[in-house]
Amino acid sequence: MTLRRAQGPTLSLTSDVSRARILWEIAIVLALGLGESAVYAIVQFAYRVTDPTPLAEQTATLNPSRSDREAFDLIYQVLGIAFSIIPVLLVCFLLWQASRPHLGRLGLDGTRVGRDAGRGILLVLAIGIPGLALYLGGRMLGLFVTVIPGGLEDHWWTVPVLLLSAARASIMEEFVVLGYLFFRLKQLGWDIWPIIIATSVLRASYHLYQGPGAFVGNLAMGLLFGWMFARTGRLLPFLVAHFLIDATAFVGYPWAAATFPALFGLP
Repeated sequence: MTLRRAQGPTLSLTSDVSRARILWEIAIVLALGLGESAVYAIVQFAYRVTDPTPLAEQTATLNPSRSDREAFDLIYQVLGIAFSIIPVLLVCFLLWQASRPHLGRLGLDGTRVGRDAGRGILLVLAIGIPGLALYLGGRMLGLFVTVIPGGLEDHWWTVPVLLLSAARASIMEEFVVLGYLFFRLKQLGWDIWPIIIATSVLRASYHLYQGPGAFVGNLAMGLLFGWMFARTGRLLPFLVAHFLIDATAFVGYPWAAATFPALFGLP
């Protein structure tokens, strides 16, 4: 299948932006965020599979409490979210254009916002339901650890922080994996499918701490997101879809855990 390339800026190397410089830039951006997460996830996966406890009996808490004192827990949560956005600010700085659209290289031009948001909502249905089915099947086969999306105590700020955490995950992953890496790898002369596959493997690798099933599920999501982004060149639908999926999982966890305790390894 031949992908229809989205319209965008001319991608060429200049004397000011050499191939070596771009490679170093990519390495630094990844080392500050998702690349670091991928390395730790791989190490944690190795730890899990070599642990005597079966994967199905292990747990992974996505939003754990950081202090037994409520005020400091809130401070740590907000600081963690704020500092994790630094790689996103960096790629915006690196690819910012003086003329409008300033973030056009990242797939954001400020137009057709309503249509893009609607497409993001449709993506939730296309990904969320199969993703839940994959998780259920993976749990039955022992390929997923028990994922606890919301590990915070019940405070007045719990839901806002969980929503911020969902926004953080959406912004950090889609800005870097889709927007930034697609632009820079095209600039290096990569073809579309190698870019889609490479970014999908990266996306899957930093979810390995949840088990091999999570790797497969996020690889499939990465391939779908990458294929669609390559055709449209618009980032907003994926930001919306990723946020809604994570927000539903994080905020809806207490209800889901109480309704389907076996799904989360609860008595």
